[in-house]
Amino acid sequence: MNPFDFDPSIRVVFGAGTLDQLGDLASALAGPRTLLVTDPGLVQAGLAEQAHHALQNAGLTTTTFSAVGENPTTEHVAAGVRHARAHGPIDLIVALGGGSAMDCAKGINFLLTNGGQMQSYQGYGKAAQSMLPSIGIPTTAGTGSEAQSYALITCADTNAKMACGDRKARFHIAILDPNVLTGVPQRVRGDAGIDALAHAVESYVSTRRTPLSQMFARQAWQLLAPHYEAAVADPQNAADAMLLGAHLAGTAIENSMLGAAHATANPLTARYPLSHGRAVALMLPHVIRLNGQVADDLYGELCADIQLNGSALALAAYLEELCAMAGLPRRLADCQVAASDLPAMAQEAAGQWTGTFNPLPLQEADFLRLYEMAF
Repeated sequence: MNPFDFDPSIRVVFGAGTLDQLGDLASALAGPRTLLVTDPGLVQAGLAEQAHHALQNAGLTTTTFSAVGENPTTEHVAAGVRHARAHGPIDLIVALGGGSAMDCAKGINFLLTNGGQMQSYQGYGKAAQSMLPSIGIPTTAGTGSEAQSYALITCADTNAKMACGDRKARFHIAILDPNVLTGVPQRVRGDAGIDALAHAVESYVSTRRTPLSQMFARQAWQLLAPHYEAAVADPQNAADAMLLGAHLAGTAIENSMLGAAHATANPLTARYPLSHGRAVALMLPHVIRLNGQVADDLYGELCADIQLNGSALALAAYLEELCAMAGLPRRLADCQVAASDLPAMAQEAAGQWTGTFNPLPLQEADFLRLYEMAF
């Protein structure tokens, strides 16, 4: 049994309509000057305005930064820092969105409080100064970033993804309101939901797993797997189960890390216009099949939770069926991935920190094999 240090310091406010509590929660936490970090889609949908008004009605002076793109880069973070500084000292950061907005908000927090560049914070625990209090409000049931101390930021110069983590970067409060998921497009629901499922699966078998992380991962799996199909079909369906499941999977990641599916997904999104969820979906079944050599019993436990006979092979096939139902691509070739890129991506995947926690130790040749299996 691995040793662990569990610190459940994030306050979770869950339930339909809890976004309405944002103003009261924020004003009790800090203030009065608030930076709201979101994305253009949520501005267009009106959710950003709803959050802005809630903050203002609570007496908080709020400025909104919405120039956040998918897979946020160091340039997005730098732009957010410039915006914050142009609007005076900031006392509180509120992140509203999917993983991109929340990761960008954490990145902004690093630089506003500790200075320098994001590259200086790659790894864990490199912020010497205290950081601003923050609130995370997920609008997709996917990354679970609101439960994590890491920001995944892409270096604009190299396209390399950097995991920048610090206990001080964690949100103080996570507001989980299923109502905000109802306007999410079907494609996003499918992509995000598979990512959440992958978090549950990978964290359950990682080399850093502990009884507590597995408890969170398994509960997440039990919420996500039976409800994914319904959630993709209609945003009114199972939003509460999906949102809570994604959060619990994020909590599992925080305490156990991930594996080879994410290590192979990152080079894909760095080179091709693929969402993170789609890249993970392409690779996860093949990673499970390969990991079955050492994690078959653990995969069998996840199968038993959903009344599925078998273990690694059955689980991989089940996830492929879910991906097909959601209209996700099945092969790398279907996404215009060039076969000539596979060796270079394998080299990049072998250098991904997250891959070091895979239950089966993998070398560059193994990552190339995974890409070839998915091609």
